[in-house]
Amino acid sequence: MARILAIDYGQKRTGIAVTDDLQIIANPLTTVETPKLMAFLTDYCAKENVECIVVGEPKHMDNTPSESAKFIEPFVKQLKKAFPDKEIARIDERFTSKMATHAIVNSGLHKKQRQNKALVDTVSAALILQSYMNLKNNTK
Repeated sequence: MARILAIDYGQKRTGIAVTDDLQIIANPLTTVETPKLMAFLTDYCAKENVECIVVGEPKHMDNTPSESAKFIEPFVKQLKKAFPDKEIARIDERFTSKMATHAIVNSGLHKKQRQNKALVDTVSAALILQSYMNLKNNTK
């Protein structure tokens, strides 16, 4: 099997998570400065077997796109063009940042570590990835 990679896209930095080769566990991977994201993804996909890239889809409670969608849509188009051989999936990312912050607080990290926004981004990406894996497994 190949890995699934998830992206929590942000204007300044982007959280990335990835599965293991058997697609069992979603793990936070890293945070990348958004302007360097495509170079990172190109390099990562050249080194690792990635079959699918999941991008969080920001929505309001009424299911309409949030304000940040206008920044993410051009990125998704660029992603599809750069990786035509990979499935590009979208999944609702509502509440992932709040859930990530909650998980980090409950993890027992010191206050200074909990304030690391990059950590929130990678944990959010892992939550996006886990949601995608759950959805995928439930539709089999």
